[in-house]
Amino acid sequence: MEKLKKRWGIKTNWSVIAIFIVFAINGSFAAWVAKPVTLFLGLSPETLNPWLYWPLRLLLIFPIYQLTLPIVGWLFGQFTFFWAFEKKFLGRLGLGFLFKKSE
Repeated sequence: MEKLKKRWGIKTNWSVIAIFIVFAINGSFAAWVAKPVTLFLGLSPETLNPWLYWPLRLLLIFPIYQLTLPIVGWLFGQFTFFWAFEKKFLGRLGLGFLFKKSE
């Protein structure tokens, strides 16, 4: 656990545990939220070929996950960590311009 605390720049074991809990909860939460969104968009396994439906649903879960991660992190007192995590992750995807400070 010490390696993670050093790598992530956090000080307490509670923070590491909270971060793991946030990742776990947010994954389930994003999948749960994606279901009504897919229904709202008219996407279901009955209306689409499952080979098309499931990749579309996974593509939908990804942005939901990214949007909800800082929120769930905030509920566990880890907003700063997850906000920095999001900026770094989205920067690696080429979306870093979203977080550039205007001068």
